[in-house]
Amino acid sequence: MNHLILAPLLLPLAAGMINLQRVRKGLAAQRCVSIVSTAGVLLAAILLTARAATGQIETYALGGWPAPFGIVLVLDRLSALMLLVTALLALPVLVHACAGDDRCGRDFHVLFPIQLLGVNGAFLTGDLFNLFVFFEILLIASYCLALHGSGPARTRAALRYVVLNLVGSSLFLVALGAVYGACGTLNMADLARAVAGASPEQIALLRAASLLLLTVFGLKAAVLPLMTWLPGLYSAALPSVAALFAIMTKVGVYAVLRTQSLIFTPGGPLPEAAGLLLPLALATVVWGTLGILGGQSLREILAHLVIVSVGTLLAGIGLWNAAGIAAALYYMPHTTLVSGGLFLLSGHIARQRGPVGDTLAPGPPLSQAGRLGTAFLLGAMAVAGLPPSSGFIGKVLLLQGATTGQALWVWTVVLAGGLLGLWALARCGSVMFWRTEGVSISGAPVSWTGLAPALALLLAGLALAVLADPVARYAGEAAAQLINPEAYIQAVLGGGRP
Repeated sequence: MNHLILAPLLLPLAAGMINLQRVRKGLAAQRCVSIVSTAGVLLAAILLTARAATGQIETYALGGWPAPFGIVLVLDRLSALMLLVTALLALPVLVHACAGDDRCGRDFHVLFPIQLLGVNGAFLTGDLFNLFVFFEILLIASYCLALHGSGPARTRAALRYVVLNLVGSSLFLVALGAVYGACGTLNMADLARAVAGASPEQIALLRAASLLLLTVFGLKAAVLPLMTWLPGLYSAALPSVAALFAIMTKVGVYAVLRTQSLIFTPGGPLPEAAGLLLPLALATVVWGTLGILGGQSLREILAHLVIVSVGTLLAGIGLWNAAGIAAALYYMPHTTLVSGGLFLLSGHIARQRGPVGDTLAPGPPLSQAGRLGTAFLLGAMAVAGLPPSSGFIGKVLLLQGATTGQALWVWTVVLAGGLLGLWALARCGSVMFWRTEGVSISGAPVSWTGLAPALALLLAGLALAVLADPVARYAGEAAAQLINPEAYIQAVLGGGRP
């Protein structure tokens, strides 16, 4: 077994435990522990992605107990890609937070690594129950991070978020009970075989469970009509927390893709949930676009752009062909990293506008309008999908994946959403950078060092465009691995169920 698979879990767990012991002893040591552990996770993710790129699916049986009875971690191209995207986002966000956001509460450096533990565990686990466990770990950390810095707006948004996710967790447990009652296992590879051979008596229960799981994962991913928690939460949270949360919706998208491509496949006996995905995805894009047009602050617009990106990702997956899933996997790192960079940038812009903050109202001129405006322009072009950005390439790949019967709706919704999103961002930029009044707020300039984390994430989108060929090739190979799940099942179960 390759013990490196444990690194994305053990490093943040150790960092969280060490920082818990040092909460009352100042931030310097906590920052050091957090940054070293997150950099270690990034290094491990790079090495794991290189191993996964060979096409071999690796498993790790915790305690030596074989699947389906023991807990198993699985590394394939998809999970490796998600680990790498998470680490690439987390390190700049953490560096940005160390510039001051972590002073708003004493537990930031305990919660941040625990959040990473939950996210990484969700990507690596090979069974549904441990997917639930890691969901709960990341949710508990996110509840506290959402409240980091306190304030009535954060409290209201976090309360709504907590209540909705408690309902989601309850539904998740009900779905797990139904699946276990029907099949007697929660190991995903074992379930794939059990569902494919389900008897007519099991079909009704499994159909209900698959729809429940789609509902739960749709809530995590913020799919229409389950996305009401996202705009308020992302708008109210600190910029570094909102940037980290850019990966949260992708955990829900990952769970949808993993379960629907492995267990409840479109070609299997339970195609209902998979068939709902494309209409829901396109409706989510429409709703997110309407939210962008009605947004009254930069971060509110960015929050709705996250909803649009979720719809775009699920539209690619909902095409249920290799080209569509590959487009979604190419688009995934682009939207996660660029959105994170824009959230970090919004904090710098808001500070230089004083009491007006990031609301779309005339305010004082920014003391570094050229520097921040250039970064905003770079991010806006990427997130709206203008050529030659990675967002443009991802959308072109998605449109190419649509078949004749799907093309009209997919092309119309995706292109119209991108055009209206660009218009909203242009309006936002003109208000903040051109329609100014009064004098600049003194004492709020940002150094190149302070701006570096946001720039790193925004430039990552540019790097994805430059490296489009190898990244798209990896995404295509990952998609091919997903739509032919027999290799995954063989890797986890070997020759068959013991």
